[in-house]
Amino acid sequence: MTPATLIDTFGRQHRDLRLSLTDKCNLRCTYCMPEDFAAWTPQAKLLTRHELVRVVRTAVDLGITSVRLTGGEPLLHPEVVEIVRDIAQLPNAPAISLTSNGLLLAQLAKPLREAGLQRINISLDTLDARRFAQITKRDRLAEVLAGIAAAEEAGIRPIKINTVLMRGVNESEAGDLLRFAIASGWSLRFIEQMPLDAGGVWSRATMVTAEETLAALKSEFELTPHGVRGSAPAEEFLVDSGPATVGIIASVTKPFCGNCDRLRVTADGQVRNCLFARSESDLRGILRDAKLTEDQRTSAIAEVLGLSVRAKLQGHGIGDPLFLQPIRPMSAIGG
Repeated sequence: MTPATLIDTFGRQHRDLRLSLTDKCNLRCTYCMPEDFAAWTPQAKLLTRHELVRVVRTAVDLGITSVRLTGGEPLLHPEVVEIVRDIAQLPNAPAISLTSNGLLLAQLAKPLREAGLQRINISLDTLDARRFAQITKRDRLAEVLAGIAAAEEAGIRPIKINTVLMRGVNESEAGDLLRFAIASGWSLRFIEQMPLDAGGVWSRATMVTAEETLAALKSEFELTPHGVRGSAPAEEFLVDSGPATVGIIASVTKPFCGNCDRLRVTADGQVRNCLFARSESDLRGILRDAKLTEDQRTSAIAEVLGLSVRAKLQGHGIGDPLFLQPIRPMSAIGG
């Protein structure tokens, strides 16, 4: 096995693995799933802690250098701290980050940091408690803010805040959110709403675009392009000459597919070479095939990961008139 296994036909070297721990979530954000959503994956189909780490171990041997734990809400996994520790103890351990809604961070930030978590992204779409309840269908903004504070106290750096602006809902808060993030020492990133909601209500016509977000911010701040983007999803800008920055992720209107280095494994063991892919490759069957030796299992996992990467398309094709939304929503894919 060599890192060349994870180079696709367009020359993109894949170094970043997004690993979903669960499809379950304790919020019901309107851009992700309906309030009454309950179509969760049966527990027996979800990868165990040891199966998840087994996949990471092989992926690292193939050249993966960064692992982001996702969901659903990854902190709902009962062994999330142990998973972080197991990955951190691997030979040539990758950098470990996590994306969370922050609700359980007050209890878990310190043990996660001690286990080896290095970075965290936290979703926060509003600073208004009533609007938070409107967006998430849960009155729990105070818990999110307490979780962010706990992450800071635990020494997790940097803390990145992910915000989705929605027309007629929270788009007026762009400036307030940026001021709050700068004052708090957080790195704020605005993300275009993507066609990955379980309710199927996404519409390009009603989406707040990156261009609109930039225009709103420029009416209140001086923004200067900053740094070399590389494979990072966010285009960064210095705010009022810096040092604070703000990121814009234009996944829909200005995709960054040409430099994408990400590979995804869902909580039920399916490999996806793109967030918007409509096909998957199974790892769960390999992990649970009792007839395979460990060497055979390793080779089979490596082969599936390599084939998935080499089958990757040049781009996600959202702008194509024939584009179809993925069958599975974001919560089941892992962001």
